[in-house]
Amino acid sequence: MQFTQLLLTSQSPRRREMLAWLGVPAGLTHVDVDEAPYSGEQPSATASRLAIAKVHAAEPPDDGVWMLGADTVVDLDGISLGKPADAAEARAMLRQLRERSHAVHTGVALFHPGTHQLCTRRVTSTVQMRAYTDAEIEAYVRSHDPMDKAGAYAIQNSGFRPVTCVDRCYANVVGFPLCAIAALLEAWGLALTVDIPALCRVHFDYLCPRPDVGIRL
Repeated sequence: MQFTQLLLTSQSPRRREMLAWLGVPAGLTHVDVDEAPYSGEQPSATASRLAIAKVHAAEPPDDGVWMLGADTVVDLDGISLGKPADAAEARAMLRQLRERSHAVHTGVALFHPGTHQLCTRRVTSTVQMRAYTDAEIEAYVRSHDPMDKAGAYAIQNSGFRPVTCVDRCYANVVGFPLCAIAALLEAWGLALTVDIPALCRVHFDYLCPRPDVGIRL
């Protein structure tokens, strides 16, 4: 099946920009989905469930539209850290993460409402945080950058630089695993000509250890 139109179910400027790197024309739509994890739900399952919920919640303009959704969850010892509700919660999250390793899960979903075809992937990266100071946390929180980020941080923030090491996929930690997105699009008829590891080198200065298309769900 070929694409006639693609809509990204996100208002995230990072995801909009990264989708454009793939050379894929797409529209944007906003959906309201409760992002709270279910009681007892594993963080990886939350990421996958919410990505699927976002594409199902969108209202396509016609049956030819494909919906693309993504959701990122920070997983600290099995506890989901989503977007902080306020500055106090952002500070608390950053202190919890300091000098520790955690996982970042991003679920991605591609859905065709006309035929109800759904394809999903999930990517997990391991992230090590540095020993930033309380003063650095305060300055970063004052910048307001943490407020729309899972775990209250952006790995790509050049001022805060919270991360010392990433295992697996850097783009996943940003919130949009490019290899998994490309795999979804190609699986349903959109041929891409871009070199995904090269994109990560150019935009993130990150040498991808291996292309990663994520876990099929």
